[in-house]
Amino acid sequence: MCRNIKTLFNFAPPATELEIRDASLQYVRKLSGFAVPSQANAAAFEQAVAEVAASTRKLMQALRTQAPPRDRETEAAKARARSQLRFGKPTEQDTP
Repeated sequence: MCRNIKTLFNFAPPATELEIRDASLQYVRKLSGFAVPSQANAAAFEQAVAEVAASTRKLMQALRTQAPPRDRETEAAKARARSQLRFGKPTEQDTP
């Protein structure tokens, strides 16, 4: 799966429309192999993004959990720590 697609479920505050569309766009880009589609494929590409976003919204509304909502800042800090362990160098936000 594309590393740019972020987990959207069980966060406080809930995922925004922009986050859902961005994840949908990344997913369609990954599947199609196009970062930017040609004019001939633009309509199909945008339709796919809209359909994936609609399915994502429906999924987010249907999912249930007993776990408390996660905090975005805490999760981002964990991701930076994993990155630093994996790659051995500071991330952009760690450098002054």
